[in-house]
Amino acid sequence: MREPLARVVLKRDRDKPVRNRHPWVFSGAIDHVDADVEDGDLVRVVDRQGQYLATGYLNRRSQIVVRLLTWDPEEVVDTEFWRRRLRRALAGRAWLWSDPSTTAFRLVYAEADGLPGLIVDRYGEYWVVQCLTAGMAARRDELVALLADPSALGLCELGWPAPVGIYGRDDAEVRLKEGLSLERGVLWGEEPPERIQVQEYGHRFWVDIQRGHKTGFYLDQRENRRRAAAYCARAEVLNAFAYTGAFGVYAGRAGARSVVHVESSAEELALAEENLALNGCTGQEMIVGDAFQVLRQFRDEGRTFDVVILDPPKFAASQSQVMNASRGYKDLNLLAMKLLRPGGWLITFSCSGLVSADLFQKIVFAASVDADRPVQIVERLFQGPDHPVLLTFPESAYLKGFICRVW
Repeated sequence: MREPLARVVLKRDRDKPVRNRHPWVFSGAIDHVDADVEDGDLVRVVDRQGQYLATGYLNRRSQIVVRLLTWDPEEVVDTEFWRRRLRRALAGRAWLWSDPSTTAFRLVYAEADGLPGLIVDRYGEYWVVQCLTAGMAARRDELVALLADPSALGLCELGWPAPVGIYGRDDAEVRLKEGLSLERGVLWGEEPPERIQVQEYGHRFWVDIQRGHKTGFYLDQRENRRRAAAYCARAEVLNAFAYTGAFGVYAGRAGARSVVHVESSAEELALAEENLALNGCTGQEMIVGDAFQVLRQFRDEGRTFDVVILDPPKFAASQSQVMNASRGYKDLNLLAMKLLRPGGWLITFSCSGLVSADLFQKIVFAASVDADRPVQIVERLFQGPDHPVLLTFPESAYLKGFICRVW
């Protein structure tokens, strides 16, 4: 007979988010934990009357003390549970597997797929796994064994081959908040080469899954790169925060007259040049430097463009940073508007989850007022469909963007 799980008892009137199936329980909502339990272990969450609410895993070192897995008191969290959840997540990407022109995309998106703290990305024959929380880190070997065997997940009928290798990128700094170390290395199968070539709608890219940003590539921008390209034909384009040049590849293939890439890392810009050459996009200008400084220099020189693409890194990692982040986004968009010719296109993004789409729109509005330029929002952009948004977890919607016409 199964031993009953330790209980996490919530404070009075702090159970509504759990009843609404939000997957996080913060420290401030907890009255007490009524048994000796290790961080990473499973617990039952109950209200003040002892009524069952949900099951999740515990980590007292984190502000998010419990991450919830199921609201069914009869559902056992065991190997079969993980198998079902992984199968559900991977099967939801079957439409991407059936497209040979795209070989890199997200397979598991953490809380949004009912697997809090777990990220799995596909890069051709290699998969990358991130276990960002104590609960997932404790179960990493079990999860990797399931991922390595499509037959175990019941995916063979979908034609899914097993990966050649699974690589761990447990080096994201968010793990430090969970009391976890930073590490990376092979988890199963073959070690990946230094760079892997992947396709995205037929565009080809070199990706470094061992050292690149996130798990190697900004997979969440796939659909937005394609949308941005539609505005780049015969245009002079500025691609700020270029990373490894993906927006520039799409722009070049769409027939842009010229593209200027700005990126602070010379190493990443060198890889961008290789990606451009791989796709027959030659002659694009590469500038190593801080985007804010370079854009100010262009403004002072009177240099202008038809399209400016802004895809900066996360500016706000905590609520206390939102105000400074807002100022940074405003300055950046103001500079971009100063560089655009009348009727030009501003394609601007924020990946800061704490900066809502509504706030980001207000920031761009404030920039337009200071620039004294009329601005129309023509398209609203979001993360790709392999990064789904769980309705009970609005935090899973983090990437937002606008395509604006600036007069």
